[in-house]
Amino acid sequence: MSAHAAPPTTRLPATAPPGAALRLDGARLGHPGVRAVLGRLDLDVRPGEVLAVVGPSGCGKSTLLRTLAGLLPPLSGTVTQDGTPITRPGGDRALVFQDDALLPWRTARGNVELPLAVRGTPRAERRRTAEDWLARVGLAEHAHKLPHQLSGGQRQRIQLARALAARPRAVLMDEPFGALDAQTRAGMQDLLVDVLAGTGATVVFVTHDVDEALFVGDRVALLATGAVLDVPAPRDRSADRSALRTRILSSL
Repeated sequence: MSAHAAPPTTRLPATAPPGAALRLDGARLGHPGVRAVLGRLDLDVRPGEVLAVVGPSGCGKSTLLRTLAGLLPPLSGTVTQDGTPITRPGGDRALVFQDDALLPWRTARGNVELPLAVRGTPRAERRRTAEDWLARVGLAEHAHKLPHQLSGGQRQRIQLARALAARPRAVLMDEPFGALDAQTRAGMQDLLVDVLAGTGATVVFVTHDVDEALFVGDRVALLATGAVLDVPAPRDRSADRSALRTRILSSL
């Protein structure tokens, strides 16, 4: 399958779970005992939206994701999901990294099945779900392969399928396409838009690539200034967003 080929259409659950509302109020973020990376951050992530997060290196983009994932508690302030404090990782929040983090001894299908197995999903159901998602990302014929037998772009597709197979209400993506070449990266951006359709998931998408942020995001959060900007015609590659692009670049 080429980088830009449309993946086959597969069935989604009849009712997708609603996207999570994520909120930070006066949050100071960082590791305990170390100077805060982000101070007094106020940020609302709306249910079901794609919020792209950009900022210079070291500004705390990855720290923000880890805090939203429940891996890192805020130093002060509050971080909540649907009004409830986030205090630990949860099955309804999925992380997607730049490094695909696949288990090398599990097949493509086995990797996609993993979060379902952890939840105790019956074997037949998790196999069916994994096969549906592998088809959705265009890798049905590679279900039996191990990660080392696949390209970087294929491994990232599997990671995306694994993240979405368990029907999370929030997907936290940390520069997931940063290690890919330009053509594969563009194909993965298109694929992301396609596979998110109908899931209802809220997405926080961290990237250092302004053009990527303007394509995938409904809004763009600038961590350096605290501004959150609406994106005109998101997911439309033909839209003219040059003025917004200039504004974002000036903030970096």
